[in-house]
Parts: sequence; structure tokens; C-alpha cells
Amino acid sequence: MHEVCPADALPPGEVAVVEGTPDGRVAVFNVDGELYGLEDRCSHQQAWLSEGYVEDCAVECPLHAAMFDLRTGEPSGLPATKPVRTYRAYVEGGTVKVEVP
Repeated sequence: MHEVCPADALPPGEVAVVEGTPDGRVAVFNVDGELYGLEDRCSHQQAWLSEGYVEDCAVECPLHAAMFDLRTGEPSGLPATKPVRTYRAYVEGGTVKVEVP
């Protein structure tokens, strides 16, 4: 478990990044009050998904517009063909946390 930020620092529509996890950077997205943890690196090329555009429950890679489902990490089309890892994100004691093995 890694602490990300205070819960009030991550309102709906925002994203926070935690670095230094065993899996590298992890982005936590708040979509309409639901938290989603996602590997912060596009599986197609080096780009931070946390800098992408979020629509519904997907994030668009800012480099080549590959879309990834925030719930599953699966890409919805080219150029990405491999999923990214997902992580359980939640609020506990007023702090956003993410479970990274």
C-alpha cells in the first residue's frame, strides 16, 4: 500500500501520481468520485498516461491517442496492443491509497 495524497487534494476529474513503487509510477484517477489506479506508462511507447485526456472511464495516451480502460487496463485499439497494470485505489482515514504489490 502506498499513500498518494490527501483525499480532498484529488477531486473528481483530477489525477495524482505516486512514484517509487515497485512497479514504477502509478497514476490514480478520480472519475466521478470513483478511484482507479493505473500504471502510468503507455504500453505502446514512453508516455505518461497521467498527462492524457480522460473521458468516461478511459484515458487517452497523450502521445499517440491509444485509449486504455481505467477499470481493466485494456487498450481499445491501435497503436497500443498490450494492457497496462491496474491497481486498487481507495480512501482510508482521509488519505488516498493505492495497492501496489
